[in-house]
Amino acid sequence: MEEQPTATDAPLSIREIESHVREVPDFPSPGISFKDITPLIEDGPAFHAAVDRVATATADVDYDRVLSAEARGFVFGTALAYRARKGLILARKPGKLPRKTISASYDLEYGSNTLHVHADSIREGTRVLVVDDLLATGGTARAMCQLVENAGGIVAGVAFLVELGFLDGRERLIPYPVTSLLTYDA
Repeated sequence: MEEQPTATDAPLSIREIESHVREVPDFPSPGISFKDITPLIEDGPAFHAAVDRVATATADVDYDRVLSAEARGFVFGTALAYRARKGLILARKPGKLPRKTISASYDLEYGSNTLHVHADSIREGTRVLVVDDLLATGGTARAMCQLVENAGGIVAGVAFLVELGFLDGRERLIPYPVTSLLTYDA
């Protein structure tokens, strides 16, 4: 049986957390160096440390709910919402939510997509922390911010585990405060 961490265990450093992110060359297509976060999620202490560090980095953000997009965004959004005792709003692909929805579309490097939330999930004035696993070009996060604002909510901040700084996604998220735990500049 694997030994469980205790309250006295020292938290992992950023470098130790980052060591759990695997780089996969030429995935999903030639020339792309994919940042695989599944080894981090699979390692209890690393996952715990990453969530704690993002929670600490966003502790001063005043928000009522967390909004995350499927699928890996749900992993971090759920953990942060649970830790902060906040509700979680699910942004899903078309046809996945059973009630009336609102939507926002966005472009990807290889096409476009649309995210939906239930129309009654974000009430007027609700302060929302947008959370995703990775910031690349900013399209997904920008669409989530549009969902919040189109519903009458307020984007309180945007948080990521990983940011690919060389893709300038942060620029698409101006004027929102952006937090990322790990940044790759190449």
